[in-house]
Amino acid sequence: EIDLFARIIEASVELTGAPDIGANRPSHKVIADHLRASAFLLADGVTPSNEGRGYVLRRIMRRGMRHAHMLGAREPLMWRLVPVLVGLMGDAFGELRRAEASIVEWLRLEETNFRRTLERGLRLLEDETRALGEGEPLAGETAFKLYDTYGFPLDLTQDALRAGGRGVDEEGFRTAMERQRAEARKHWKGSGEASVESLWYDIRDEHGATEFLGYGAERSDAKVLAIVRDGAVVERAVTGDRVSLVTNQTVFYGESGGQVGDTGEATAEGVRVHIDDTLKKLGDLFIHQGTVEEGSLETGATLTLAIDSERRRRLRRAHSATHLMHAALRRRLGDHVAQKGSLVAPDRLRFDFSHPRSLTAEDLAAVEAEVNHFLRRNDPADVRVMAIADAIDAGAMALFGEKYGEEVRVVTMGLDESGAIYSMELCGGTHIGRTGDIALFKIVSEGAVASGVRRIEALTGEAAFDHVRTEEGWLDEVAGALRTTPSEVGGRVRGLLDERRRLEQEVTDLRRRLATGEAGGSGGESVKDVGGIAFSARVIEGLPARELRGAADALKKELGEGVVALIAVNDGKAALVVAVSDGLGDRVDAVSLLRAGVDAVGGKGGGGRADFAQGGGPDGARAGAAVEAIENALARAVTG
Repeated sequence: EIDLFARIIEASVELTGAPDIGANRPSHKVIADHLRASAFLLADGVTPSNEGRGYVLRRIMRRGMRHAHMLGAREPLMWRLVPVLVGLMGDAFGELRRAEASIVEWLRLEETNFRRTLERGLRLLEDETRALGEGEPLAGETAFKLYDTYGFPLDLTQDALRAGGRGVDEEGFRTAMERQRAEARKHWKGSGEASVESLWYDIRDEHGATEFLGYGAERSDAKVLAIVRDGAVVERAVTGDRVSLVTNQTVFYGESGGQVGDTGEATAEGVRVHIDDTLKKLGDLFIHQGTVEEGSLETGATLTLAIDSERRRRLRRAHSATHLMHAALRRRLGDHVAQKGSLVAPDRLRFDFSHPRSLTAEDLAAVEAEVNHFLRRNDPADVRVMAIADAIDAGAMALFGEKYGEEVRVVTMGLDESGAIYSMELCGGTHIGRTGDIALFKIVSEGAVASGVRRIEALTGEAAFDHVRTEEGWLDEVAGALRTTPSEVGGRVRGLLDERRRLEQEVTDLRRRLATGEAGGSGGESVKDVGGIAFSARVIEGLPARELRGAADALKKELGEGVVALIAVNDGKAALVVAVSDGLGDRVDAVSLLRAGVDAVGGKGGGGRADFAQGGGPDGARAGAAVEAIENALARAVTG
């Protein structure tokens, strides 16, 4: 271990240029130790966040990053040490080598993000401590500001102060933290949600948990235990009332684990309630939300509950596809991929997962193809109840932060090339019987939702087929417009784009020639004599603003000695340049002339040097007035 640290410290010394002596030595040791701890946590699938193990990781990483800053590193450092660590420990710990690319990306991303606020936070810390007496602790409010605004964990602030013999008013820090939490609770209570939430506790205490029958049935009788209307328990509801019903048992799945709640009907003799959503509160209390569409309903009544079976079938497809996609992402990108959130709706899904960079088109195509491979195989999906310890030992994936009981449902699907189970997750949702029931899986988008968190949206079943048919229709329409076949559209479009770029360049060349006098212009093309100085001004429609300087230099060279003013008008806006020959620098200032023109087109400022200035304004229709204003300013400058 001593040799390991020595090798990492050697690399740290080389990269920072800070020798391993004196005050530098503890910082090099912190970097080596915290690099190792961070790498193993990242290899284990933990990612930086503001809670749980993710926050522990972030604190470790940021402490190491601060010590790198203390050694003079002004660019991200720790990620550059990862190959050294993997070279030393990768053979003994294979997970490090497998996750090397991911570890590098997470460290680089986290350090880049933290560096944006690190220096500002340290400046605040220096300013605050400068005003303190010897040994006086830092105010808790300031420590909390460093935490809340600049991302400094309390222990990092304490570490930074320790060298100066200072501490932190920890009680004041906790008070500031609690004040913020109390403010958040106050806003939440003021929304009216708190009283309704406490009501579910009361109902749960009085009636107990709802028994869920929905894994094996889609219809059942149930006794109404509570009716909630307008946030209060009532004994009776009538036609038109919006209600939330709690029953002793149900076949309706309550929204949880990303899967949306079931919809359907609750009926009795002369009574019909349309259920448009089902929630799950407190882990096992199912709440059926809907509208009484016929008759009246009383507490204690028996209802027949029936879910929308077709909608449930589509939900099962989307949920099982989510599991297969999760497994495919881990195989393609690495074991660091972990679910961060999901939505399972009929025929579509949204999946948030940890990954430090965008997925390539090849990544997305590979994931989609792998999921569809398992759909074509039509493997059985197995659901069994196991002790949680046995499930974890068997390799089932559990969601970090999710609460599980002693017994859990384990959903498995597919076998990989080696015969091992392809997907195995702890899940309380509803699933298909065979992978072929999903029919088709189609990814429609991928993007970022937060730092280090990506989101994929996808379709399943009929919705996926509809999407493909729609895209095929668009492709056929484009092919028809281009008078080619769908398979040739790509080449045809590339050819048209090349042709467009060629024509755009020709137009730009022609406009540049127009500006330099090789073709006609408007707004004062001829050279005028203004107080003995040659003045050439032109207004050119459509010339890109970036071309103005080159055109002005060419025209100034052609003019010999004098002043050139060019105005390009694009999309109703004006871009102006003024160029003055070197020999006139003591008499005429390009910036002063330019500002006269900028004022005329409604702009402000503009700048440059005595021989060249540029600016713009929103009113291109006044380009002619701008030419006149520049000419008048030149006349005033010459006559003095």
